[in-house]
Amino acid sequence: MMSLEFLIASAIGVLTAGGVYLALRGRTFQVVLGLTLLSYAVNLFLFAIGRLVVDRPPLFAKGVTDHADPLPQALVLTAIVITFGMTALVVVLSLRSFLESGSDQVDGIADGRDEGDAA
Repeated sequence: MMSLEFLIASAIGVLTAGGVYLALRGRTFQVVLGLTLLSYAVNLFLFAIGRLVVDRPPLFAKGVTDHADPLPQALVLTAIVITFGMTALVVVLSLRSFLESGSDQVDGIADGRDEGDAA
């Protein structure tokens, strides 16, 4: 039987591999999707290292000796907000690049060839 740790580690690895692969592609939309997958992998990693517990209060309460650590949840919430802002900025920059160059290639060349190459 597979353990939960192996499943979480595999999910983080797959998200990271997919994010790196897409971030290294030549089109801006694929780069944006790659950065988004990388941010999901980081969020999942932060949750995994935070040793989340179920049915425990997030803060100290009377009569409760064990409580959940609120730090991983705060870190992930902050990461989600930063990721949203970063994604919005990258989408606007890629749209501006597309409107100025007429191509969604990362290098700005429409057919992917060097500028010095003859057709």
